[in-house]
Amino acid sequence: MTTRLISTPLPGVFVLRSEPARDERGCFMRLSCVSTLAAHGIVFTSRQTSLSQSAHRGTLRGLHFQTPPSAETKIVHCVAGAVFDVALDLRPDSPTFRRSFSSELSARNGDGMLLAPGCAHGLLTLTDAAAVLYEIDCDYDPANATGVRWNDPAFAIAWPFPPTTISDRDASWPDFPA
Repeated sequence: MTTRLISTPLPGVFVLRSEPARDERGCFMRLSCVSTLAAHGIVFTSRQTSLSQSAHRGTLRGLHFQTPPSAETKIVHCVAGAVFDVALDLRPDSPTFRRSFSSELSARNGDGMLLAPGCAHGLLTLTDAAAVLYEIDCDYDPANATGVRWNDPAFAIAWPFPPTTISDRDASWPDFPA
């Protein structure tokens, strides 16, 4: 039973692939491991664990991030249903600035995503009754919590379909500065 880190085109963003131990009862998976992360040069200590639950397919959450000094590393796993999960690089000095990476996370595939500080996170539910578990390495700081709009042309994210449910806040983020 191990967790592998799979590199993505965005520096500091990884897919976490768990290899479950299976028997007649079902399976057991390690979703993350401090030692495994440290072996890849990632220092991570969870300070907050959160759960988002979305009742309907087509619910969009994000794209959210915290600015310094509260920039955060996140690990996300879909623990019920399935989501189209997006990491967006908003680090101005990054070679992949304004680019995104997406992956389907589901309870079935067990994959997770680790997002580096400076990356925004968003998701679109692909099923009804989707739930996403978040492990975050710093406390929520409302003064530094912000976001960017899911359909901002500056990012050209290829969402699988338009959302049917989105919060007023997430729908009204201004255009990203050029």
